[in-house]
Amino acid sequence: MEKHFSNAQRAEVLTQALPYIQQYNGKIVVVKYGGNAMINEHLKEQVMEDLVLLSLVGVKVVLVHGGGPEINDLMERLGKKAEFVDGLRVTDKETVDIVQMVLAGKVNKSLVNLLGMKGGNAMGLSGMDARLIEAEIKDERLGYVGKITSVNVAPVSDLLDRGYIPVISTIGCDREGNAYNINGDTAAAFIAGALGAERLIMMTDIAGILKDKNDPQSLIPHVTIEEAKALYSSGIISGGMIPKVDCCIEAIERGVKNVIIMDGRIPHSILMEILTDEGAGTMVSRS
Repeated sequence: MEKHFSNAQRAEVLTQALPYIQQYNGKIVVVKYGGNAMINEHLKEQVMEDLVLLSLVGVKVVLVHGGGPEINDLMERLGKKAEFVDGLRVTDKETVDIVQMVLAGKVNKSLVNLLGMKGGNAMGLSGMDARLIEAEIKDERLGYVGKITSVNVAPVSDLLDRGYIPVISTIGCDREGNAYNINGDTAAAFIAGALGAERLIMMTDIAGILKDKNDPQSLIPHVTIEEAKALYSSGIISGGMIPKVDCCIEAIERGVKNVIIMDGRIPHSILMEILTDEGAGTMVSRS
């Protein structure tokens, strides 16, 4: 049922958000937008609206995106079967060309276009632009899957200073001109750390860290790095959540103040996290 708010109620909501707007004004917030959280077009529009609103109230927003489902779709249409080793996509020369086309082309430009349609001022980059992400082979078995060796965030900082929302696809390169498929969470952690971001938001398709993976109500709202390491040992953090939490810890150790793992399928979850007391998802922090 549609809710109707009076003007007074709308004004009250805005005044309650004011302290948070002041807290984040001029600060950098990096959002990692994952492939599975991007599937629903209506939710995607709401995410873009959140980012534009934050940008307009003075938050310096950086969007780092994946696009796994889109890559799988194009590979399937081209008759190429996806292979995975330890959860990572095996990327031969033909596959890295497909990854580059999808991420730096279709997905990146569609997000830039959508932000523009919502009133934002966005500019697309890939990790190959100005050698933003330099990489080397991570594991010979995986082909052109990259391990990040350095990041150059100068072009990102320049765009932020000019009022743009940088939209970054996670393709890396090396000095020999090879392109690499880079894990989006890892890239977001490195970029957020190099920017000295106030917060990194990892949008995914689960609520956050759960005590019971089958019970969304068992969400753990906050963990420190030490507590997270204990949750590894107890098996509460397991499977696909392990590399995600590893990236949270990597980001904090590189200088990000705190990291949020949140459910990208919840409407306006970014605004709930940044502009309300309640927040959303699990926060990982140093202490």
